Parts: sequence; C-alpha cells; structure tokens
Amino acid sequence: MVCFALITWQVVADGPLVRLDERLSGALIRPDRFSELLADLGNVPVAVPVLALAAGYAAWRARAGGTDRWWRPAATAALLMALVPAIVVPFKVLTDRPGTPAVPPATGYYPSGHTATAVVAYGCATLLLLPWLRRAAARGGLITLCAALVLGVGFGLVRRGYHWPLDVLASWCLGAVLLTLHVGCVARVGGGGHERPLSGSSRRTSAGTPSRRSGPS
Repeated sequence: MVCFALITWQVVADGPLVRLDERLSGALIRPDRFSELLADLGNVPVAVPVLALAAGYAAWRARAGGTDRWWRPAATAALLMALVPAIVVPFKVLTDRPGTPAVPPATGYYPSGHTATAVVAYGCATLLLLPWLRRAAARGGLITLCAALVLGVGFGLVRRGYHWPLDVLASWCLGAVLLTLHVGCVARVGGGGHERPLSGSSRRTSAGTPSRRSGPS
C-alpha cells in the first residue's frame, strides 16, 4: 500500500518518477497485434468469467467435501472483484492523468483498471483453486500461469501504449493488497470462519450432531 501511495503522490505532484516513466514508455511502446491481445486479457469480459468458473468449482468442491463455511472463499473473491472499480475510478478522477501519445487525447489513465482486474481475477482464481490441487507440479504450474497472465497484461498495455508503466505498476501494488485481504479473510480463524473440511471425528447426524460429507481503462 505504501508503494501505491508513493506512486500516486508522484503522479499527482508530477514528480521525477513521472518524467522517468514517460521516458521509459517512449522506449517501450511498439504497438502490434500481439501486445493488443495481451492487453485484452485484462478486459472484464475475459478475466471475470475465469474467476467465476474458479469460484464456482471451488465452492462446489468445498460444499461436497463438507467444508465449514464453504461459500466464504468464493464470496470474498467476488466482493474484492467488485471493489476494483470502486477503488480505481475515484483515483482516475483524482489524478486525471493523460494517456500516452499512442492513444487519443483523454485523461483518467491512472491507475490501470485492466491491470487491477487481471491481478484480482486471475489471482483470486489461483487462490481458490490451489487448495484442490494435490500435486506440487500442478500447483506450481497454476501459479506460473497466473503470473504469466498478470505480467502479460501489464506488458501488453505498456507495449501497445494504452498505459504508462507507472499506471500498471500502481495497479500491481493495489492488486497485491486486495489478494492479501483475500488470504486474510479466508484464513481467519474463529469469528471470520476458517474454511476447512470437517475432520473424520466431526460427523453430523440428521439431528445436527457432527458428520462428514463426501476491466480498458
């Protein structure tokens, strides 16, 4: 969060990081079809359905396995996804940052909504699916895929000229905070409800006693 606040301050104050950012953008912009396709992976119609599928699968597996509060991880992910525009849009208005020379004249490019959408959607999808993957190779592959998608979206946005590098970096920082909140909410024990399968000794009968059940901007 400190990193996000520092970048935001530099953008608002037109500080030295902004001038460095503009020079870096000029060196990186090379619009092509591939970079546009990468940027499109941060679109809401692409990223959010991926999260929805992962949330549905994780909720189904948790419920079928008798997990306590099986709905909580999926609901937390959905809430954080809904928070993305609620957080990003006010900062776009506050900073009123113009776009790069590669896009039509306009303002409101900071932070990158596409990047934040990608981080939260693909990141939460990964966090939801990881507990259900038993093999280390599968878990490592999923994490690698998530990182590749998030980095690819950021690279595509900068390469295509849709965003300045600082727009993307700030959204990575913001997304990291939201993913940390997801981990904290799901893992909290006690009042927050720790999502875990009921143990073999915690069986419930029909009377209620314990039993086990097998988005660009």
